[in-house]
Amino acid sequence: MFFAWYLCYFCVMKKAVAIFICLSVFATSWPVHAKTPVRQQPSGGAGFVDAVQLFSDGKYRKALSALSSLSSSEPENDAVWYYRGMAEAYLGMMDQSVEHLRKAVALDSTNYWYKQRLAAVYEAMGEDEYVVDMYESILRDHPRKTEVSYALLGLYMKQGNTGKALATLDDIEAVMGPGEQITSTRYDLLRREGRTDEALEALQKFNDRFSSPSILSMLGDYYLSEYDDTTAMRYYDEAISLQGGYVPAILGKSEVYRTTRRYRDYFNTVGEFIDNELVPASPKGMYLSNAIRGLDPNFIRLHSDDFDSLMVRCMKRHPADSTVLSTAGMYFLTTGRRNDGMALLEKSAGLYPGKVGQRANYIQALAYTEDWEKLRIESARAEEAFPKERAFQEFSAMASYNLGDYRAVIENCEKRIKAHPADTSVTLPAWSTIADMHYSLGEHKEAFKAYEKALKINPDYAPVLNNYAYYLCLKGKKLKKALEMSRKTITSNPDNATYLDTYGWILHLLGRDAEAKPVFKRALLYGGKESAVMLDHYADVLDALGESDVAKVYRNQAKNRK
Repeated sequence: MFFAWYLCYFCVMKKAVAIFICLSVFATSWPVHAKTPVRQQPSGGAGFVDAVQLFSDGKYRKALSALSSLSSSEPENDAVWYYRGMAEAYLGMMDQSVEHLRKAVALDSTNYWYKQRLAAVYEAMGEDEYVVDMYESILRDHPRKTEVSYALLGLYMKQGNTGKALATLDDIEAVMGPGEQITSTRYDLLRREGRTDEALEALQKFNDRFSSPSILSMLGDYYLSEYDDTTAMRYYDEAISLQGGYVPAILGKSEVYRTTRRYRDYFNTVGEFIDNELVPASPKGMYLSNAIRGLDPNFIRLHSDDFDSLMVRCMKRHPADSTVLSTAGMYFLTTGRRNDGMALLEKSAGLYPGKVGQRANYIQALAYTEDWEKLRIESARAEEAFPKERAFQEFSAMASYNLGDYRAVIENCEKRIKAHPADTSVTLPAWSTIADMHYSLGEHKEAFKAYEKALKINPDYAPVLNNYAYYLCLKGKKLKKALEMSRKTITSNPDNATYLDTYGWILHLLGRDAEAKPVFKRALLYGGKESAVMLDHYADVLDALGESDVAKVYRNQAKNRK
């Protein structure tokens, strides 16, 4: 349902963000001072203090050098191994860091900080299983460390270990008491396991004790998904009675009205949401965007006045919000109000020149409306403002191509190659495009050189093999080479009509029409009947085989396609 994102915004995301914050802070906030509890001080105390000071000052290489010497002279000192491991972690020497932090843990297995930092290093290495082991070890010694429990919960959920995740929720609840986040997470996990009755019981049990608008809305969502509109509405109304204007419940009610075809109530309720001053502008824009994308276009057309009203209403309340402007712009553009839509998208891009998303929306709309001249200008500006965004370079090339400025396309591709000489995802299509443009300009020798450069990057790149082979056969040159290149394309893409056409035509030019005929029949089977060129090619093959009557049929079809 299209309103689900908003419920997530207010409910599920709170839980996810809380878990993420606990996990991130826990894993990455490494203190760099000497307050970490240690079992003993090295006998060469001044040297140790100096090394820790270097570490605290961010001079990790010097600290590591001093700590390496101390670990040789004081091998039983856990604090030395700990700081040595931490210095190595900051220097990116992760394997060595793990080795030495493990020594610190072995020497003092009760030290919370040692295990916590070792877990953080494991996490940075992507070794989730070791992170889990370390967190579980911490909790055995420190069961009330809820930040560890939240981090562990996140890992269990990531691994799909629902049983352990539920057990961890129980542990968190035992320390912190019942809460909405805990209850909603338990509900999600139980439903994931197919234990729907238990999931509902968890919501109802919590609501019976605490009467929570968010839990009531979740109950409403469940019954709405089960098409029990009456029960869903009862829970939504109860949520609103506890907290007037509670948005998830309002949107839930709107969906009940829509699915039961009470459209006037639906639009009135969505209007309440739009008018709610407690809701930020961006979620309103996102809701409307998802609504117009998720609903049947016929429904939107039938109620176009109402949707227009919602868009205008939202813009009046939030005249400078980028999400609202972009949503309204795309709505008006895709419903036939091109000038209104483009004006709003241009306004959004102008108000927020530093937001790549707003610029991208405007440029995509220019491409959609085929305003090639303006697209070229705006793409160049965006490319200058966001040089790392390759899409703007590609839009610029698209505009130049459609304007017939093939030289500009070549320059664009050469610039991309120069900027990313080792990135084959850039250089391969760029050389391919350069070759195509040279051929379109009649510069065949330069085109073939560019195709060769592309094939040096990837000798099996089908688009280049096909175009190169086809252009060679048009010139009547190197037909055997062209045939071998074309054979590669139909081996890797046996149902591609264009590639089959090229291969069949080269066979025809080599006088191998009996072999060409089944190739063309396959091409026509996979879409070639829509191409006048392919139909003409097939007719030529049939004529060469003496099947003139059948050839006439295909020639007539070709004429009808032209």
